[in-house]
Amino acid sequence: MLFYTYFKLTCRKIIGAILQMEARLVLNKYQPKIVGITGSVGKTSTKEAVAVVLASHFPVRKSEKSYNSELGVPLTILGSQSAWSDPLGWIEIMTHGLMLLLFRQAYPEWLVLEVGADHPGDIKKIASWIKFDIAILTRLPEIPVHIEFFKSKEQLIEEKSYLIKTLTPSAWAIFNFDDEVVKALASSTKAQVVSYGFNPQATVMASNDQLLYQEDKIDGLTFKIDYQGDSLPVRLHGVLGRHQISAALAAFAVGASQGLNPVLMSEALGKLVLPAGRLRLIPGIKDSVLLDDTYNASPAAMEAGLDVLEEIKSDGIKIAVLGDMLELGSYTVETHRAVGSRVAKIAEQLILVGLRSKFMAEGAQGAGLAPKNIHHFDDAVAAGKYLQKIIKAGDVVYLKGSQGMRLEKVVEEVMAEPERREELLCRQEGEWRKR
Repeated sequence: MLFYTYFKLTCRKIIGAILQMEARLVLNKYQPKIVGITGSVGKTSTKEAVAVVLASHFPVRKSEKSYNSELGVPLTILGSQSAWSDPLGWIEIMTHGLMLLLFRQAYPEWLVLEVGADHPGDIKKIASWIKFDIAILTRLPEIPVHIEFFKSKEQLIEEKSYLIKTLTPSAWAIFNFDDEVVKALASSTKAQVVSYGFNPQATVMASNDQLLYQEDKIDGLTFKIDYQGDSLPVRLHGVLGRHQISAALAAFAVGASQGLNPVLMSEALGKLVLPAGRLRLIPGIKDSVLLDDTYNASPAAMEAGLDVLEEIKSDGIKIAVLGDMLELGSYTVETHRAVGSRVAKIAEQLILVGLRSKFMAEGAQGAGLAPKNIHHFDDAVAAGKYLQKIIKAGDVVYLKGSQGMRLEKVVEEVMAEPERREELLCRQEGEWRKR
């Protein structure tokens, strides 16, 4: 078993090295402009919004799913998806990269890349061979995400901010001015700066945000973008949460840095469709509403989702289905208890999955939620079966947990159209379905 694990890691390193070499050569040959998006939360939603805005003017390629690692970034540059455990699939990907180098082919003018960091040095490695034309720093919340392998919050911030420090004076740095840590970093780059947020000091500012209803059912949200004296209305259908507005603002800021037409950008944002599992509206059984936020979880993102659950008007009750938040290290207990305490003020029922979620139960009970309304399950399928029994017309259900909790399985149990699971839910690839 030990030999097999070592063999897999060795193969992965070899494949990664080959793909990175091909990706470097492809960038050198085709010379696309590159947007890099980093931060502790909000990278994927921001990537989608930036791609929508830029695609209204240029040929664009964006990271597939959350391809933001040493392996994922080269895959995006080569225009390929992971072959998982298929050796022939990896050979095919490497052959495709070789063909891109040998024969000139159509290639995007812009690449929109997520850049993640689970370990110290991750971003530095990627920035060592990619020259970014634009870098976006989304959020660095008080309680950090993926801190398990970092010595401190400060070390994580240093890693995340490395990207904007590598930019040249001709590049652009886009900062979220609603995040005080990010805002403070605006002076640490040599690049030209554009800021965004609800903060009045931001270059691109949002105002008048409110939920959007159609026939008394939640449909999305609407807001205005204030930029250079103009106020532009934006409607996002099937998209919820102030943090998603931040993604739209970041995308507008990117377009503004390139001199794109503000009206056309606001119209393009109206076509934004978020990836599966990122606080998407899904019709539930018995005429209920599901807020599917199951892709992953962090304290800041969980708080943002609960804000939405609190704000939504409902004819039924509100139910929170929550799983463990992983990779929080010493913050684990306090953050889970804080989430539980918050839920007690919003939801009538709390359904939990995972060992760490017992601290959510403690927090919820401490804040006044009756024990009879707190239900704990060892796995997502069992939680989904229980939710099937209690859900009623008009109920609004918010679902969120880290990837390992697999809460998309809960959504599958209670969605009105399970035949559309591959279209609507995250982690529907064959490799994930086996797990």
